Amino acid sequence: MKVVLLGPPGAGKGTQAARIAEYLDVPSVASGDLFRDHQKRDTELGRLARSYMQRGVLVPDEVTISMVTEWIETEAGTGGFLLDGFPRTLGQAEALDGALSNTDGLDRVLYIRVSNDELVRRLTGRLVCRGCGATFHRVSNPPPAHGACEDCGGELYEREDDRPEAVGKRLEVYFSETAPLIDYYREAGILREVDGEQSIDEVGRVLIGEIGSGS
Repeated sequence: MKVVLLGPPGAGKGTQAARIAEYLDVPSVASGDLFRDHQKRDTELGRLARSYMQRGVLVPDEVTISMVTEWIETEAGTGGFLLDGFPRTLGQAEALDGALSNTDGLDRVLYIRVSNDELVRRLTGRLVCRGCGATFHRVSNPPPAHGACEDCGGELYEREDDRPEAVGKRLEVYFSETAPLIDYYREAGILREVDGEQSIDEVGRVLIGEIGSGS
C-alpha cells in the first residue's frame, strides 16, 4: 500500500510512522530526512535546497517533490511506501499525484488530529541533551532530579523553536498550509482522521485499523 501520514508538529508522527511501516513491511521516509541526506551527500538537489535555506526562504515545492519522487523510485519502485509528513501543501499533494499517475495513486492518507492546546503543551516542555541528543519532557518524560541527561550526563537545553512564541508560529503556519490539504484528500475519499490525544499504543492500533478500512 501507498500511505501518507499527516499531522502537526508534536502529533507523534515519527513514532507511529515506524510502527505502520513495520506493519505494512514497506520503506518509509520523512521529508526532513531527505533534506539531511541530500545535503550530507552533497547532491545537486541538496545544494539547491541549501541555497534557499541559507537565504532564509522556503525550499520550492519542485525541489522537495523531486527528492520524494527520486526516493520512491529508488526505495519503493512499484511497491508500497509510507511518507511521513509529506505532502505539506496542496501544491505538493497535486505534484505527488502527478508523479504517481502511472500507478493507482495513494491508497490511504492518515491524519493524526491533536488540539492546539495539547500540541503547545507537548512541544514547549521538550528538553534536548547537548551531548547525545536524547529528548525529555518536563511533564510526560521528566529528566533526572539533577537536571542532566540520564544517558550521558550532558547538559539539557530548550531549543529556540520549542519556546512558546516559536511553537505558536509553527502551528499557525502548519494549520494554514494543511487545512486545504485535508479537504483535498477527504474529497478524494482516502483520508482517515485519528484522535492523537489517546495513548501511543491506542493511536497506533486505530491507525493500523484505518489502513484497511473501506472507502
